[in-house]
Amino acid sequence: MAKPRIQYVCHECGAEFTQYFGRCPSCHAWNSLEEQVEPKTPPSLQRFSWSSLEEGSTAKVDSVSSGQPRSSFKLSQIADQTQSRMSSGYGELDRVLGGGIVPGSLVLIGGEPGIGKSTLLLQVANTLSQRTRVLYVSAEESGQQVKLRSQRLGVGPKPEEVDFHNGDSQPPESSSSNPQAENDPFTEEMKSQLSKKQSAQTSKVETTNGNNGNPSPEKVEESEPELYLLPETDLEMILRELESLKPKLAIIDSIQTIFFASLTSAPGSVAQVRECTSALMQVAKRENITLFVVGHVTKDGSLAGPRVLEHLVDTVLYFEGDRFASHRLLRSMKNRFGATQEIGVFEMVADGLMEVLNPSELFLGNREDFAPGTSTVVSMEGTRPIVVEIQALVSPASYGSARRATTGVDSSRLLQILAVLEKRVGIPLSKLDAYVASVGGLKVDEPAADLGIAIAIVASFRDRIVDPRTILLGEVGLGGQVRPVSQLELRLREAAKLGFKRAIIPKGQNPADLGMEIISVGKVLDAIIASIPTQPATMISHSEVNHSEVPDF
Repeated sequence: MAKPRIQYVCHECGAEFTQYFGRCPSCHAWNSLEEQVEPKTPPSLQRFSWSSLEEGSTAKVDSVSSGQPRSSFKLSQIADQTQSRMSSGYGELDRVLGGGIVPGSLVLIGGEPGIGKSTLLLQVANTLSQRTRVLYVSAEESGQQVKLRSQRLGVGPKPEEVDFHNGDSQPPESSSSNPQAENDPFTEEMKSQLSKKQSAQTSKVETTNGNNGNPSPEKVEESEPELYLLPETDLEMILRELESLKPKLAIIDSIQTIFFASLTSAPGSVAQVRECTSALMQVAKRENITLFVVGHVTKDGSLAGPRVLEHLVDTVLYFEGDRFASHRLLRSMKNRFGATQEIGVFEMVADGLMEVLNPSELFLGNREDFAPGTSTVVSMEGTRPIVVEIQALVSPASYGSARRATTGVDSSRLLQILAVLEKRVGIPLSKLDAYVASVGGLKVDEPAADLGIAIAIVASFRDRIVDPRTILLGEVGLGGQVRPVSQLELRLREAAKLGFKRAIIPKGQNPADLGMEIISVGKVLDAIIASIPTQPATMISHSEVNHSEVPDF
């Protein structure tokens, strides 16, 4: 008997080797190789060429028995098929996807455990099931667990329709072993009498059946949400359900818990994830089914599994958020049908995720209590401008070496700005601790925020309050220059909409008149003179605390 062949596969780049290496020779990642035993007989999974089944294509595929290769054809010969995007019911998600859901696309969404991936997808499934057929494949939870979670989110049956003693969503009188009882006119009549409001809504869509006045079962079935649940981990069972049900949208939660029985490796391994994703992609393209696939993340926050997983899908979304904060950011890392680095902002509330229509207000502090060391910048997240407040604190170092700490700001950019301020402006910061943070924890890592960070540091050092109605935009060069930024007019338009009256921008950029005072500067020192007041800060508190009782420190 032949020995099984053992290979070592890198879960970062997907490279295969016959021996183990501590460091992948291909991508140079440490401890990324996993052992994989190839089966003695190759796995048999029915494959299709989804591209050959496209309607309107002028090229035809020869049969396998003929042995003839497929002939290529000109791009102009492909028939135009305009497919309108489908709205998810959430404008923030549609923005991240590039304007809506593309039919037949494969979307991978990842994030930390408990960040809200399943919550968002269940809410989207409930919204879309009102007008189309949706399949939710739960590979991590049982049917009852998904039902309990859906009731908390307000998805599916109303709480008064649920019998919590036996876990049945039907009234006790309608519980029956007959699967056709769901469409029985008498059952629907009893359900319609649960409340006056529900009966009033039902009477608008019901039609009479014969002379007895009973509601038509066909009409009632059309008005019910078509949300189907499949608690399954077997890949072949999931593929069979997709081909038979033919939903417009399917959700796989999650790809790491699905397995292909012909492979001997465990679920979540490189081979399993690669094979399952490839098979799901073929079905999605062939049947024109939109697939949302949930992916796990590793300890360092990257998506678990082989890198080929991100290459196979059309869109990669990542859920970001702090467990101590209520807001969540949905960011697009890859999108074949829209812009990358686009973000959608949500807020986690008691009954699920809620859209944040104006994210700038979320990342702006109270401008009435502006403290020394505070400035305001406009950060571009994809095509969306977001006004963010930057806070800095400079204090004497308690130990021998100064400490630098950041929250939401790139630490390397902070070190560079501190060096420029000390060398080009002459501010002694080498022996001072420096702390810089963005309000709300939003990641501000683009160079356009350099000037705002620099002014916040200088304002904290001089104990000055920058005018809270001033926007600072510009990249700080190593020579102390203020360099131009991209999409300046779009940033200023967002600031003007929020009531900002003055903007300090790089010299040489001439935006349109938006009713703001524009100050052009060429060096950091010019920006400091234009923004930092000469008088020390006078802290005025708007709280109800009696400051006369504050002890003398």
